[in-house]
Amino acid sequence: MSDATEHSVSSRSLFDRYKWLVARRFSQLFILSLFLLGPVSNNWIVTGNLSSSLTLNVLPLTDPFLLIQSFIAQQDIAETALLGAAIVIVFYIIIGGRVYCSWVCPLNIATDIAAWLRLKLNIKTSSLFHKTTRYWLFLAILIMTFISGTLAWELVNPVSLVQRGIIFSLYLSAGVFFFILFFDLFISREAWCGHLCPVGVFYHLVGKFSLVRISAYHRDDCDRCNDCFTVCPEEQVIKPALFGKLKNIDPVILDGNCTNCGRCIDVCDRNVFKFTHRFNKKELLKSPGDQ
Repeated sequence: MSDATEHSVSSRSLFDRYKWLVARRFSQLFILSLFLLGPVSNNWIVTGNLSSSLTLNVLPLTDPFLLIQSFIAQQDIAETALLGAAIVIVFYIIIGGRVYCSWVCPLNIATDIAAWLRLKLNIKTSSLFHKTTRYWLFLAILIMTFISGTLAWELVNPVSLVQRGIIFSLYLSAGVFFFILFFDLFISREAWCGHLCPVGVFYHLVGKFSLVRISAYHRDDCDRCNDCFTVCPEEQVIKPALFGKLKNIDPVILDGNCTNCGRCIDVCDRNVFKFTHRFNKKELLKSPGDQ
């Protein structure tokens, strides 16, 4: 599946054009399969869900957003939950905060399909929501949690609903999945991941400090085809790194909203982008003889 514009025939191999997309799909489906393995075959490698889990009865992982709700709701919090949240935060500080959104969350598959269909079918949809909407929703959930004394978000969390639905009711799982897909496709562009999901708010904050980054290290070779902007779910993060040379802006994308999905690397025939780290601010300069 490619959601890049087809302005020319690419000379790059199929592997080069899809490697990060395939890697993300494998990651999402592999993680989901680990949770399904227990109910399906009674081999409980991972128990729980994406909000709170225990791997091999040793490794606890806790969604920090869930932990924040637990604090606000004044619920008893186990030491393993605190440890699990700390492990998650450290991991995403290293790998990239919103990597969860593009490499773990199963709803990313739905939003990617919507983006691909929107391009292929030439469906024109603008966004009905401002980028700050998810921050207001994040705050509203915390207020509701405080008032109700319950984990308000977990009652309606689409990710949890999909995961539980796969185990207990395929109709529920499919219903949530296709609702997100059609909402992104026909109602509002990049609505869920880009404008509404409150989980992305926390990982955006963590992502501001993450080590692994994407860099427009070869930005002098950019031919302004806009393929990277077309496929990026947070296209605003690209412009400063790609076109900010005259303003002395480094080529490394440091915006916490970058999901490190790697699609800009996949679709760029000029090999402008690559994975690197936040301290690698060098760029590959075009030699005077290059055209």
